Amino acid sequence: MKLLPLFFAVLLPLSAADEVVAVREGKQIVVRSGDKEILRYQAEPGELPRQDIPEVYRRGGYIASVHTPTGRLVTDDFPPNHVHHHGVWSPWTKTEFEGRKPDFWNMGAGTGRVESVAVDDVWQKDGRAGFKVRHRFIDMTAKPERVALLETWEVDVASAADHFIIDLTITQDCAGESPLKLPEYHYGGLGFRGNRAWNGAANCRFLTASGLTDRTQVNTAKEPWCWIGGKVEGETCGVTFLCHPSNFRAPQPIRVHPEEPFFCYAPQQGGAMEIAPGKPYVARYRMIIADGEPDAQAAAKRAEEYAKLK
Repeated sequence: MKLLPLFFAVLLPLSAADEVVAVREGKQIVVRSGDKEILRYQAEPGELPRQDIPEVYRRGGYIASVHTPTGRLVTDDFPPNHVHHHGVWSPWTKTEFEGRKPDFWNMGAGTGRVESVAVDDVWQKDGRAGFKVRHRFIDMTAKPERVALLETWEVDVASAADHFIIDLTITQDCAGESPLKLPEYHYGGLGFRGNRAWNGAANCRFLTASGLTDRTQVNTAKEPWCWIGGKVEGETCGVTFLCHPSNFRAPQPIRVHPEEPFFCYAPQQGGAMEIAPGKPYVARYRMIIADGEPDAQAAAKRAEEYAKLK
């Protein structure tokens, strides 16, 4: 489902030059506001960035990069210490499918992968832009391989004077008559990898709806919103993630890495769950990308507005 409208009370009028436009460029979809690049979605697998990365890690079907209004990069892709991490992506980690245990997150194990299937739509309207794409989860432990899950992403992007808004709706359906079982685990689902400059426990900062800033406390906390950020090119910037209240187990528990700039909304922390045939799993998130320090009051207001979207 497309999240309409985007509550323009929080947005300022855009000039024609600032209207958001999405275009297909080779294997990517690029979304811009005027001459400012907002994001790049990697459709088909691109080239591996370094020769030492094994072929098994090549993949598409994720947002490879996200920038702030001043052009600062807030994401990483193929980071050296976790080459299976990408800007924004959505695989499951610990799973059970037809008695097997494919891992769609840790690609190096060679038991599961997520593939790009198709770009169904690239659009722009009323100053906003976006796209609709499809992925599939492949169980590589089956012989021959079997499709376990079909996934659709609907992405809706808007621009304001001092921030960008990315709405992501993830819909996952069983590919056949077998459910995908998700045992209790501490991460999997929506993932985000922050800028490489944020590596190290002191370089990546957090702020949650309940005021938590200690990453050890943020980890496993159930929060309707969480800011993750740090300094890029000497200035602070970051992303505020909003978890829609309609999501399963909302507000979903959070996973953050103790030293690396990694964030995940992980509903399976709350116990075993499954995606059953005929019962799609739908998860909706909003990302607010901005320069400067986090603003708790503004984030709370935006979360309240986002919660009103049905």
